[in-house]
Amino acid sequence: MSKIYADHVFTSESVSSGHPDKICDQISDAVLDACLAVDPASRVACETMAGYNLVVNVGEITCSGWNTIDTEAIARSVIREIGYNKPELKFWHESFEYVSRLHGQSPDISQGVTAGEGLYQEQGAGDQGMMFGYATNETSECMPAPVAFSHRLLRELERRRKTGAIPYLRPDSKSQVSVRYVKGKPKRITSVVISHQTDEVSLEQIRRDLIHAAREVLDPTGMLDSDTEFFINPTGSFVLGGPYADSGLTGRKIIVDTYGGVGSHGGGAFSGKDPSKVDRSAAYYARYAAKNIVAAGLAGKCEIQVAYAIGVARPVSINVDTYGTGIIGELELQEILEKSGIFDFRPAAVIDALKLLKPSGWSYRQSAAYGHFGRDGFPWEKTDKVVELQKIAGIRAVA
Repeated sequence: MSKIYADHVFTSESVSSGHPDKICDQISDAVLDACLAVDPASRVACETMAGYNLVVNVGEITCSGWNTIDTEAIARSVIREIGYNKPELKFWHESFEYVSRLHGQSPDISQGVTAGEGLYQEQGAGDQGMMFGYATNETSECMPAPVAFSHRLLRELERRRKTGAIPYLRPDSKSQVSVRYVKGKPKRITSVVISHQTDEVSLEQIRRDLIHAAREVLDPTGMLDSDTEFFINPTGSFVLGGPYADSGLTGRKIIVDTYGGVGSHGGGAFSGKDPSKVDRSAAYYARYAAKNIVAAGLAGKCEIQVAYAIGVARPVSINVDTYGTGIIGELELQEILEKSGIFDFRPAAVIDALKLLKPSGWSYRQSAAYGHFGRDGFPWEKTDKVVELQKIAGIRAVA
């Protein structure tokens, strides 16, 4: 029996915007936002490292307005806005040493990913590799329930921290939700784990307040019951956190960023990369296509793999897996993706369709915490291809 239909418990985690790795992702993407704002043709590969009293940027950036961008000011602003804004946190926006080792992009890479250059005379993929997009109808976000619920918990706790509703919360935190599946459908939450940095307050108060908040977030799912276990700061005290307690690095939370371990992952991180890097843009577009297939009712679950060769525009392969939930065949779905004209996986077409060079109403930094998928406002979350997909598949519109 396929695991997708077998009864099992699946667990996923999320980390807060104040987690050391997520601090780094947000700084890298804030630098990307600044570059694209002055030069939409920017080539950016920005990495960030954070440790005790230290933030370092390394990587390759080519931007016509580079002399106007102050990456140190960006890093300090991001860290302040996250909430590391007072000295008692041991890491705060005014105190850390900043180092930059950013330089121009290699011309060998640039020639293959610039339109009109390279062997195929159109914008090619910025690297070889395979990317995955996934969607499922088990939540309103079209995301797997465990990771969707984990993100919901930490977004609400961040809201309560920043509004003062729970004034003793500090920025660093993690959540983890375990969900029991019966016949492939999520039925109940078996356990909830939250580890949250706090001021010096009693563990009893922390557990009472965070369990209350978690219940308010998760009760609407209908999956909490009397047997659900809550583990709140299970090690006890969690006062010192962030980069003071643990170093951070861009791209170290790729499972949190995507689908919580459900489906497959090509291995490429997103943050700090401009859209010419298919690690990012093709993963977004594969999610866009998969979500539209699920929203159109063509499958209950859909995973799309797309693979590229560096400098070549057209994918070398596209593969579709519906885990047995499709109402039409996977080869037919693959043909729709490749030949119908509804989707175009060439890098320049992807960038144009999702308007990835000129974000409007969203920013790359916003994508860098609480998952790149499953939140409204990002263009790859639109379901604007549903009618076209239903028409070509010959099915009636789904309400």
